[in-house]
Amino acid sequence: MPRTHSYELTVTWTGNTGTGTSGYQAFERSHEVSVEGKPTIAGSADPAFRGARDRWNPEELLVASLSECHMLWYLVLCAKEGIVVTRYVDHASGTLVETPDGGGHFDEVSLHPHVTITTPEKLDRAIALHERAHDLCYVANSVNFTVRTDPTVVTAVTDN
Repeated sequence: MPRTHSYELTVTWTGNTGTGTSGYQAFERSHEVSVEGKPTIAGSADPAFRGARDRWNPEELLVASLSECHMLWYLVLCAKEGIVVTRYVDHASGTLVETPDGGGHFDEVSLHPHVTITTPEKLDRAIALHERAHDLCYVANSVNFTVRTDPTVVTAVTDN
């Protein structure tokens, strides 16, 4: 029997400026995402949809989730294979396509992890593990659009 994991959180709209949703421009898209014991995330819509620039929007959080999931799997796989990662930075991006009816969907997300390892003899394996991390990523396995991974892995010498 497969193990299951449940995730519960609360999303609270905080954008009522006094008249609720009496008109399209009458309310803010501000909201908060919260879970007990964790910092609250200030959310909004994308600025293109009347959202606040200084708050996270769902589209950014989706791209971040894909990037984080890939990174976490990659780090675990490297640790299990004796590949020492000392730095990992991903400049991820996503493309959303609006449809004529006002809806839309993500067309693709691109991950561009730049990884530094201190085990140069395992460079080829460190590069290959990105594909395995992608295959295992829970979030990437849950979306219906392409998630591309274009990794760069470099070696660095440590002072031990």
